[in-house]
Amino acid sequence: MLSLQLFSANPKPTLLDSPLNPLLYPKCLKPPKPYSKSKPAPISSWPSTPTLASVLNGDCRLDQALVRDKRWSNFELLCISKPRSKLPIGFGGKALVWLVDALKAREEGSPDFILIDCPAGIDAGFITAITPANEAVLVTTPDITSLRDADRVTGLLECDGIRDIKMIVNRVRTDMIKGEDMMSVLDVQEMLGLALLGVIPEDSEVIRSTNRGYPLVLNKPPTLAGLAFEQAAWRLVEQDSMKAVMVEEEPKKRGFFSFFGG
Repeated sequence: MLSLQLFSANPKPTLLDSPLNPLLYPKCLKPPKPYSKSKPAPISSWPSTPTLASVLNGDCRLDQALVRDKRWSNFELLCISKPRSKLPIGFGGKALVWLVDALKAREEGSPDFILIDCPAGIDAGFITAITPANEAVLVTTPDITSLRDADRVTGLLECDGIRDIKMIVNRVRTDMIKGEDMMSVLDVQEMLGLALLGVIPEDSEVIRSTNRGYPLVLNKPPTLAGLAFEQAAWRLVEQDSMKAVMVEEEPKKRGFFSFFGG
C-alpha cells in the first residue's frame, strides 16, 4: 500500500500570483465569489455535499463546499468528485493551485496547512495533486513492492522541486520483524533515505473506526495506532522527526514505540 499526503502553507510561486488570465485557465474555472462572512448553507446529508466540481462549475461558493466538524472549528474538508466525468473539462494542476490560492485568500479562516490526499498510482491524478505542494508526507508499508513504488515517487517529487519529503511507515508488526518476516523500520529508512515522521502499528481498531466513521484518535482509551497518529501530527507541526533503531537493541519490557526510537 502506498499513499501520499501533500500539503502547502506557502505554495510554489506560480502565475496564479497575478490576476486570473483566461489564457492560462480552462474556461470552466471561474474566480471564487467574494467570501461571505455569513453562515454557510447547512449541509443536510453527506451524499448532497457540494464537491470541488460544484465550486469549479460555479454551482456554489467555496465556503459552502467545505465540510466542517462540530468538534473542531479549525478543521475543514473539501471533497473531490470521484468520477472524473463530473470534473470540469481541463481540470488539472492549475485548477488545484487556483483552489489553494482561493483558500489562502479567505478573509477568515485562512488555513495554516492544506493537506492534499494524493490518489493511488502515478498518473495524471498524481501530477495534478503535487502541482501546488511544497512539502510531502509519503505513507508506505514495509514490503518490497511498496518500497519500490515509494522510491519512484520520491524521485518524481524531487524532480518537481519538492525537497522536503517525510515518511510514515504504516501497518508495522513487531512480531514479524523479530521473526525476520518483515523489514524493520530502520531498514525502510535506510532504503528510502527519508526523514521518519511516524510509525503506525498494525491495529484492528483502525478498521473498526473506519467502518464506524469515527476518528481513531478520539477512541477512549487510546489505541497504539491512535497514539502513533497523534505523535506523527505533532512532529509535522513542530517540523521534527524520529529516529529508527533496530528491534534487537531494545529491552523486551519496553513498550511498542521503544522499538522505533523517538
